[in-house]
Amino acid sequence: MSPESPSPGPLIVGIGALIVLVGLVVWSGALNWFGRLPGDIRYESGSTRVYVPWVSMLVVSGVLSAISFFVRKLM
Repeated sequence: MSPESPSPGPLIVGIGALIVLVGLVVWSGALNWFGRLPGDIRYESGSTRVYVPWVSMLVVSGVLSAISFFVRKLM
């Protein structure tokens, strides 16, 4: 690396911290709604279970798109 290029260390630490925060949110049960919104497909028959969270993934996509938009505006 040349002296002018920034170190990737802070970026890696930030991504790790974000992963830990998401893990804590999932562990706390704050995402119990995921996969249970109207429009999400849930099929259960005997020992077969199929989950297709269409609407939940649309919500996640919208939130990530909004975050990406605002981050690009700030830079």
